[in-house]
Amino acid sequence: MQFPDSETVIDLRALIDRQHITDLIHRYCRSMDRMDAELGYSVWHEDGVADYGAEVYQGSGRGLIDFACVQHRRALCHAHQVTNILIELDGDRAGSESYVTSVVRFIDGEKTRQVTTWARYLDRWSRRAGRWGIDKRIAIRDFDEITDVATTIRSSRGTRDRSDPSYDLLQPSVR
Repeated sequence: MQFPDSETVIDLRALIDRQHITDLIHRYCRSMDRMDAELGYSVWHEDGVADYGAEVYQGSGRGLIDFACVQHRRALCHAHQVTNILIELDGDRAGSESYVTSVVRFIDGEKTRQVTTWARYLDRWSRRAGRWGIDKRIAIRDFDEITDVATTIRSSRGTRDRSDPSYDLLQPSVR
């Protein structure tokens, strides 16, 4: 039996770390769309800091999750997607940049309106006691738009909480 050389082991560790951080970024978006505060908290370290700008939110990561859940409950629906995730590792520390598109629908008088935001999450990560978490996030809003929309779906099988059908399907990995 041949054992991998140390360079191969380091490459595998980096691959695993990148995948774990990517998974946490995706879980953050899931926590926003399902308004799942516990899942959102799990992405941050207890002392993590979030800076979405003075006009949106600046404070603790846990506080951001609570703030976002309150804001999202006021909306009709919302969705977050992330792409172009770049991660630079340095042992038990990492930095990442993720492009995010956020869509939020709401009622404004007699109209249904939609805010679409294109932004980036700049995250500083650390692995503590074997667990990756965000130490600091800077969210940069690159541009956005508000449009009037005419909806086509009158009802949805999905829900914006833990009763969503995806929780039954993904239960072993959601814990």
